[in-house]
Amino acid sequence: MTVSYFCKDSNHSDVCEYGTNLSEIAVKEQVKLNYPLLGALVNNKVRDMSYRVHKPCQIRFFDITSDYGIQMYCRSLYFLLFKVVSDLLPNVKLRILHSISAGKFCALDGLDQPITDELVERLNADMRDLVKRDLPFKRVELPTAEALAEYDRHGMMEKARLFKYRKRIYTSIYTLDDKINYYFGFLVPSTGYLTVFNLEKYETGLLLKIPSRNHPTTLSQTHVLPKLFTVYQEYKDMAVRMGIPYVMDLNEKIVNGEIADLIRISEVFQENRFAAIAKNIKERNTVKLVMIAGPSSSGKTTTCKRISIQLAIQGYHPVQVSVDDFFLERDQTPKAPNGEYDYEAVEAIDLKLFNDTMLMLMNGEKVELPTFNFKEGKKEWNGKYVQMKENSILIIEGIHCLNPKLTSKIPQENKYGVFVSALTSISIDPQNPIPTTDNRLIRRIVRDHKYRGYSALDTLHRWPSVHSGELRNIFPFQENADAMVNSALIFEMGILKPYALPILRDVPETEPEYAEACRLLKFLSYFKTIPAENIPGTSILREFVGGSQFHY
Repeated sequence: MTVSYFCKDSNHSDVCEYGTNLSEIAVKEQVKLNYPLLGALVNNKVRDMSYRVHKPCQIRFFDITSDYGIQMYCRSLYFLLFKVVSDLLPNVKLRILHSISAGKFCALDGLDQPITDELVERLNADMRDLVKRDLPFKRVELPTAEALAEYDRHGMMEKARLFKYRKRIYTSIYTLDDKINYYFGFLVPSTGYLTVFNLEKYETGLLLKIPSRNHPTTLSQTHVLPKLFTVYQEYKDMAVRMGIPYVMDLNEKIVNGEIADLIRISEVFQENRFAAIAKNIKERNTVKLVMIAGPSSSGKTTTCKRISIQLAIQGYHPVQVSVDDFFLERDQTPKAPNGEYDYEAVEAIDLKLFNDTMLMLMNGEKVELPTFNFKEGKKEWNGKYVQMKENSILIIEGIHCLNPKLTSKIPQENKYGVFVSALTSISIDPQNPIPTTDNRLIRRIVRDHKYRGYSALDTLHRWPSVHSGELRNIFPFQENADAMVNSALIFEMGILKPYALPILRDVPETEPEYAEACRLLKFLSYFKTIPAENIPGTSILREFVGGSQFHY
């Protein structure tokens, strides 16, 4: 029996025997990419190289320079590290926690000694030895009951609890030599593919350095990011104290009827952070501008409003200003290398007008503020006059707020910077962290659909460009902040899930973004649903699902 296929890389149609795997088709089609093939989109679904073709399909292979490829590479490194830690330190549990400094921060729970250079060198050497041995990552589909029994036999209770609430007839298990594990997605064919990585001491644990899809043969320099690391640890520690470090713990809270208390605690914890920022601003006694920056869908607008309330409690009169109203006219906007207008560059802002306006306001002058007409691409002057009172304080929101170029004329002592982002504090399980970008992407999909009429396809198509702009214009300046806010709520995926599912299911199979929609649908399947009526009207989540008591 034969199956027809079309290989987009070779632009060639052919037939193959039923059950031919992707590796064999790649050889037959003489597919060559810049780096080793890691997998393919088969009818716009991600598959690994062992996948066997069993129906007519369209195939496009990918390497590490694609999002799917770098994700496979990362997961495979997680398993590699898990294997060597388990072998060398059998009584220690590896936890892969979060991204920082172009790597993943990892903890070694149960280690009865400090992490030494010698230990790190030994782990690195053992990982590289496994790479030289070129051991295969084997994926096995088992009836879920058998898979759970295997996890129990290996002492991996978190895996068994995870699948208690994810009802599937079959479950996949990955093996590497004598070790098993579960990963949220496919792995590369073998350890021999993992030639670029490094393990370093970092803060209280380890940093697994991973190449980027844009620079797959090198590792970037490690940077100490104490403010970001502290916020991550603060929220990870809170999740552990509350007994919900993993998705299965959250699901059990929902099933046991304890979710209302968890929501109240999480919301108060976040509100206390806003209150502490306002108190700190008051104590400085020189702040005239509160500059709030953060990536897309981080909840900047609600953060502005809630900090404004806390500042009012401290005796201030908050005045909110948007940097977006100070864009240059379209014909003056700088262009990117591809010839398109670069609206995300700080030079797209009328920096002189912005600085002069802020200084005049700080001096007590009555000033007319512009309103930018995005349709026409120009500023409009509609008689919007503002004059500061003696107790007024400016609250400025914009992606460039922590970039010194934006406020170069304003004295440093008059500025207070806040960086806000959704730094997800819950993980799927000890070796499957949840990327913060997934948290924000799902928020944006829900918000874009509800308030802008965009489909999930529209949002997914724009997301790579949005994220690229964040990497250039926001994250490099995050440590300039005086305070950091984690806008992620530990329960929020349960709230967002019923909003996101129907939107994601509408992405057509014919579109390349279908693969990402499938990945997000699988991700959301791990969470039980939480009704939105459980969250207060002032919650950051209301910015995305609606029903906010704030006016946006």
